Amino acid sequence: MTTCMSDKQTSENAVDYKATLNLPGTEFAMKANLAVREAKWLEEWYADNIYQQIRASRIGKKKYILHDGPPYANGSLHLGHVVNKVLKDIIVKSRTLDDFDAPYVPGWDCHGLPIELKVEEKIGKVGVKVDASTFRKACREYAYTQVELQKKDFVRMGVFGDWDNPYLTMNFKQEADIVRALGEIAKAGHIEPGLKPVNWCMDCGSSLAEAEVEYEDKKSDAIDVGFGVVDLADLSAKVGVSVSNPTDIVIWTTTPWTLPANQAVALHADIAYQLVEVQSERGTQNLILAKDLVESACERYKLEQPKVLADFVGATLENLQLQHPLIVDRQVPVILGEHVIATSGTGAVHTAPGHGVDDYKVGLIYNLKVENPVSGNGVYLPTAPLFAGEHIYKANPKIIEALTDAGKLWAHLPIKHSYPHCWRHKTPIIFRATPQWFISMDANGLRQDALNAIENDIDFVPDWGKNRIKSMIEGRPDWCISRQRTWGVPIPFFVHKDTNELHPRTAELIEDVAKLIEKEGIDGWYNREAKAFIGDDAEQYNAVRDTLDVWFDSGTTHYAVLRERAELQDPADLYLEGSDQHRGWFQSSLLTSIAIHKRAPYKALLTHGFTVDEKGRKLSKSLGNFIPLEDIIKQLGADGLRLYVASSDYRYEIAASNEIFSRVSDSYRRIRNTLRFLLANLNGFKPSTDALPVDQLIALDQYILQRAADVQKTIQQAYEDMNFHVVTNALTSFCINDLGGFYLDIIKDRQYTTKADSTARHSAQTALYHLVQAFVRWMSPILSFTAQEAWPLIPEQTEKYVFTAHWYDIPVASSTNLISEADWQTLIEVKSAVNKQIETARNAKLVGSNLSAKVELWANTDLQNVLKQLGDELRFQLFMTTLSKVKQQSLKAYVLKFLLLKAKNVHVAGMSFQM
Repeated sequence: MTTCMSDKQTSENAVDYKATLNLPGTEFAMKANLAVREAKWLEEWYADNIYQQIRASRIGKKKYILHDGPPYANGSLHLGHVVNKVLKDIIVKSRTLDDFDAPYVPGWDCHGLPIELKVEEKIGKVGVKVDASTFRKACREYAYTQVELQKKDFVRMGVFGDWDNPYLTMNFKQEADIVRALGEIAKAGHIEPGLKPVNWCMDCGSSLAEAEVEYEDKKSDAIDVGFGVVDLADLSAKVGVSVSNPTDIVIWTTTPWTLPANQAVALHADIAYQLVEVQSERGTQNLILAKDLVESACERYKLEQPKVLADFVGATLENLQLQHPLIVDRQVPVILGEHVIATSGTGAVHTAPGHGVDDYKVGLIYNLKVENPVSGNGVYLPTAPLFAGEHIYKANPKIIEALTDAGKLWAHLPIKHSYPHCWRHKTPIIFRATPQWFISMDANGLRQDALNAIENDIDFVPDWGKNRIKSMIEGRPDWCISRQRTWGVPIPFFVHKDTNELHPRTAELIEDVAKLIEKEGIDGWYNREAKAFIGDDAEQYNAVRDTLDVWFDSGTTHYAVLRERAELQDPADLYLEGSDQHRGWFQSSLLTSIAIHKRAPYKALLTHGFTVDEKGRKLSKSLGNFIPLEDIIKQLGADGLRLYVASSDYRYEIAASNEIFSRVSDSYRRIRNTLRFLLANLNGFKPSTDALPVDQLIALDQYILQRAADVQKTIQQAYEDMNFHVVTNALTSFCINDLGGFYLDIIKDRQYTTKADSTARHSAQTALYHLVQAFVRWMSPILSFTAQEAWPLIPEQTEKYVFTAHWYDIPVASSTNLISEADWQTLIEVKSAVNKQIETARNAKLVGSNLSAKVELWANTDLQNVLKQLGDELRFQLFMTTLSKVKQQSLKAYVLKFLLLKAKNVHVAGMSFQM
């Protein structure tokens, strides 16, 4: 009799296999949704005083101080700001993992011209529509709004710091300490007044620091001008031949407007020169030119077959008198200078000490007059010998015409060449001598002391930064620290009206002014007359009303911030900025610290490149390649943007494009998915009761912990060396190769199908627990939001924040229990070969999955010894097959033979694989 079961009975008796599986589960979301969730986390963290909790966790530990170079408090942030701040944050967080007390005090540069220009747009110019005190108040208020604007964006990037107590160069106490730093440098004998040529922007109406100058192409009038020899008899005596024809020493210049200030013509003492006779429409004349340039010069003048009358070196003509080509009553000497070259031009240099640094230096040797006939707006002064009231650029054609009329213009050829421009206005600057205050590079050995510190006391990352800053220090002129502005820290000196000497009580007066500024800000100085400070001496002394260069403000933060704040220390362990700061903040900080303390303010300098597009072009709206920061955050979130920064080799230019951001997004997803797998498979695991001792773990689990320990060493060293792209490479490689491509793939079935409390499952979960503890720490300095998202989901987590944790001590099995790294590499190769053969069979529809395959491995003795270390776990730990056997094979090659199961019949595939 046949018994039929109803559908209901069948359903009741059916086994629900799904209920027998150990399914993974976690609150760690599959989709990150960072752009939305990060902002909410930040609110929670800062409401919980996250930064203060980190500081409390490291009280009493050795300090690591990364000193923040202050961005300028003007305008919105761009990608370059993010690169800078994220790099700093990664370093601070990784040093905290290293158990350092690593506070981060952000700062802002708040004085100077850019803010003045913005305020002028709103309320007008000082002295025209508003008084100076009201203007300074408006500048201070504007700077505060910009600080808050930028601060919000920095915090959004997950950068931890003392945001409630940043340093601002406009804080009253800091303004006072900047003045005190000036006093210390003056006391050390490094400051001196002078009428020296400085970089001058006619649009700014002020001198510029070296770091405020950039080079762009400019079209200029290049002219060759003859300076006639006054006494031909003197010339004849000097060169040893009789000279009777009119003779010119010819100079070449691209700044005709500086000729009214000419005081000499410079030759090089050792360069060979020639006196040549030429025939021109002016008749027979003689020219004096550098020997190597005679041919090219005469071609320029359209003169043929110059006749050489005499050969001599430049020193021969020293002190020979020449007639100024434009000023009838002025004769100028021939002088000798090391700056003269004979690679272009004429080998003779027009020398105007009021308009050039080299001219000024050589002029000191010959006691030449420093004459500046040009006002701050580029117009010749009423006292100018020529062209009074004319703008210099409008006067250029008239100067050329006058030289032509005088028969002294030998050539005129407009050229395009690299020329210094103001970095703000993008307009050409001039060199103009004005009464200024300078930090002397050589009067008290400042230059050499700085070079000694660079050579002996500072580490450079990357190392090319050393030669860069060294060459800049070697060649830089004296530092002009005075500016003619309204919004800036004062130079509170009192100068004698007749002798120009500083008041004998300068040191005491500096402190008096500093104390007043602490109470009232810089208006405490500007709103008082000299008499308020020096009494009746005010009749004999003038108060200096210049402001300090803003690079002095930021360059003395080692004195005004590191020295003053209890949580910091001077010198700092690290200064980190872009490569332009070798001539900016790095240099100003070094010089002021050397001047005050005779040592550098930092132990190491880290330099990063600029952000560019994929073609190496600067990111700008005009080029159409500018990517707004908010757009990047919408696409990647702050964590994605942080991963982009860390993955870039910052030693070079850092390329940015939507394609690059897309690749970063892929990398982030891979890391996130790996992290989610780790957490999900710890579902129900209690480390306090379920974790096994590492020596009792299954060999594969022991192996992955050993690999993790090795990777951690690489990551820790990379963080220490500040090679963050090495960190991200190690992190993603571990995800892809060690975990996703090997370990996690193998343990899935063990996790899902063995008994929940089995040793095999607890062995894997123990390994996963240790892995996730380490993994989250590895990523936390870079992927800070994601790390903290995962942190409380780790079973039995005791600390609230990953940011207060230390590196995890990954347990490793004793050497007697461990399979060697070399043997594991062999096992991985065998696994790869097995998988390849199973895949071939799967494609031929002979097998469904690894679990439907039986594997026989024919191996020589050496390979057998490796394989047998896994014993019965070979199929479970490595191949995930129904059966695995190892048989003797005398051949050196390994032969893999598979018995493939299909339905109930055994099919011999007859496949082999040679390794």
